Amino acid sequence: MRLFDIIMSDNVVSEINNNLNYILDIIPEIRYMIGFEHKHPHHHLDVWNHTLYALSLSEKNFDVRLTLLLHDIGKPFSYQEGEVRRFKNHPVVSANMSRNILKRLNFDSKYTEKICYLIKQHDSPITDEMINDDYDNSLLLYKIQYCDALAHHPGKLDNRKLYLDDIKKKLIKK
Repeated sequence: MRLFDIIMSDNVVSEINNNLNYILDIIPEIRYMIGFEHKHPHHHLDVWNHTLYALSLSEKNFDVRLTLLLHDIGKPFSYQEGEVRRFKNHPVVSANMSRNILKRLNFDSKYTEKICYLIKQHDSPITDEMINDDYDNSLLLYKIQYCDALAHHPGKLDNRKLYLDDIKKKLIKK
């Protein structure tokens, strides 16, 4: 089964779990996500299960799902220990790792850059300027941020939901 078929299946999490050996063969970097604890109050799942949860909330859109699969792949390589574990540069690390992964998987360079842009921006605010300059990517980014946010600790979502509601209103107006 190809990556596209797995990611675009009706039950993406089950399909990933049923084909995990294949996924790990083509994207071995995922191994480091499995069981890697966030150790952060805004997260209640390890990095891999957070990723799967975010995927379970996504629509059947390959760009959104591929971005969500790879959005936190850099966390095990970019954390700072402390009282609370931090991941200050993980979007950049995840985007750089994903660029290498997507190149290895023979995705074309233009598509690779699009996915890496979405990964790099997945934790950044969507600005009015972004919406005006590139509505389509802003809409994709909103969908990614929505799934990512809801996969965080349920008790820590109030501010994130307000932000997402505001962005949704701006996207609808456009």
